[in-house]
Amino acid sequence: MWQAVVEQPLASFLTYLFVHLQTVPVISSIGAYGIAIIILTIIIRLLLAPLQQFQLVTQRRTMVEQRKLAPEVAELRKKFKKDPQRLNQEMMKLYQQHGVNPLGGLVGCLPLIVQIPILTALYYVFQGFAHNAHAAAPFLFVPNLNDTPMHHVMFAGVPIPSPEYLIFPLLAAITTFVQSKMLQQPPPPNPTEQEQQTQQMQRTMVWLSPLMIGYFALQVPAGLGLYWFVGNLVSIIQQYFVVGWGNLKLPGLGGSGPTQTAIIKGGGGPKEGPRPSLKPAPQNGPRPRRPKK
Repeated sequence: MWQAVVEQPLASFLTYLFVHLQTVPVISSIGAYGIAIIILTIIIRLLLAPLQQFQLVTQRRTMVEQRKLAPEVAELRKKFKKDPQRLNQEMMKLYQQHGVNPLGGLVGCLPLIVQIPILTALYYVFQGFAHNAHAAAPFLFVPNLNDTPMHHVMFAGVPIPSPEYLIFPLLAAITTFVQSKMLQQPPPPNPTEQEQQTQQMQRTMVWLSPLMIGYFALQVPAGLGLYWFVGNLVSIIQQYFVVGWGNLKLPGLGGSGPTQTAIIKGGGGPKEGPRPSLKPAPQNGPRPRRPKK
């Protein structure tokens, strides 16, 4: 039901953009359908920006608060290892004392649930355009955004698409990796067992998510790969203003987040004091007089 309600307006708006952009010679030469996808993607991401902002802030705040309480939680787990009911009661008391919402991480995931009908509807919108298209929809170096990349393999029998159809799936995978690394928390100095498990899960998802997105983009029309790439770029820009570069390590960035960046801008450490003089320090008291000749 939700899919049908969302799909029809998105399909109508995409058709409206495509038809009107075709009348502009410059845009038509670049690829009207590709430009229409980019405009639609940016509009959708901007409309969802407040939800994503809420998600990023809530999840980051929850992770920071839970990390502060991690040693005390570890002690409670050891103390009430054989009494799960008492353990839950003591942990709830601990969270209440420090004003921490243990469900904050789940609350931060609510915007993702809102986005699912939109993402599902977009999938069917692009699939419908691909099936109903009467002519190719070229964009830049891609001959047809309605074609599936895996239908244009480089060599017969080798499951590798030709370069022009491989670029957008690769860009979608790379930007997904960048997003994941930015959101990944650096490991604490003395991690507990639970934090080690969480870090291991995060490391796995950092590499698994780009592979899944890249594989998905190879199996659907190329327009969906373009949508995912542009959407990731918009999300990366928004994430930067909330969490900085996070755990992403690039030349010249060093993976610095907002706090580290402020430290860098404020100066790279204590300023140097005056250099020591090579002249001997003056002695205290009056100088002795030389004897007269």
